[in-house]
Amino acid sequence: MPVQAIAFYLLAFVTIAAGLLVVSARNPVHSVLFLITAFFSAAGLFVLLGAEFLAMLLVVVYVGAVAVLFLFVVMMLDVDFAELRQGFVQYLPLGGLIALVIAIEMVMVVGAIVLTLRHKPGVKRQDIGKQVARTPKTGMELVQIKPGEGISE
Repeated sequence: MPVQAIAFYLLAFVTIAAGLLVVSARNPVHSVLFLITAFFSAAGLFVLLGAEFLAMLLVVVYVGAVAVLFLFVVMMLDVDFAELRQGFVQYLPLGGLIALVIAIEMVMVVGAIVLTLRHKPGVKRQDIGKQVARTPKTGMELVQIKPGEGISE
């Protein structure tokens, strides 16, 4: 297995794991630190894809500004988490229902995409390459219109 593939799988795993830990961490400070980890590993994925500018932009903008701002705000708020956890059980059925509806919609969207990718006999797909790469004979002739021409009062 090439080194790039190993690096990709490692960075992808770290990104997914950090993303899951962002939403499941009980302490908001830890959650923001996992968010920073996810941003750094996503930047590593951009570097593997050859988009170094996007990787640098992700690190500078998101990690350097947004995530650090979140971290300082969360650390300065000094939130009492005991009060926040009291209403959790009350909203659990509604949250579960919303999560179920979103999961069903995601399955429907992915299913619709998979169904449209099947080859159907008698249906020809467009050849976009032929439409884009036209010859000068098939191009449209652009005609300059004089200013004020074709305007009626």
